[in-house]
Amino acid sequence: MSSTSLINQDTRIKVSSVLNRDTPSFGKQHLIDGSEETCWNSEQGLPQHILIDFGTPATVTDIILTFQGGFVGKTCVALGSTADQPNDYSVHLATFYPQDINPMQTFPIPNNNNVPIQRLKLIFEESTDFYGRITIYKLDVLGTR
Repeated sequence: MSSTSLINQDTRIKVSSVLNRDTPSFGKQHLIDGSEETCWNSEQGLPQHILIDFGTPATVTDIILTFQGGFVGKTCVALGSTADQPNDYSVHLATFYPQDINPMQTFPIPNNNNVPIQRLKLIFEESTDFYGRITIYKLDVLGTR
């Protein structure tokens, strides 16, 4: 079965913070709006995170991120939670280290974590920005349901 986007109209997304609380300009909706002109900007301070609830269990195969260079999550941890324990992020999917560049980057999730998860938490433990801000223009999660 081939991987497809797990993000649809039923997907719920939460973010740790929004720059200056300016949700219309920098809110979570810009992660998945398809526009190259809009982005999610976090406040300063680490760690920052994105929480994605798929609505139904899914197996994640890839995480796709487009950062703004200079505001990149240097160390990222992907954790999952199962449908029966949605607030327990004990399924470690991957730790990955994005490059400090603007182009889209794809991070494969190893097959050894073939556990269907209900929620995905992306934690940005470090940032290339001195103040710990993260800027993301595009987010997608590929996998199977």
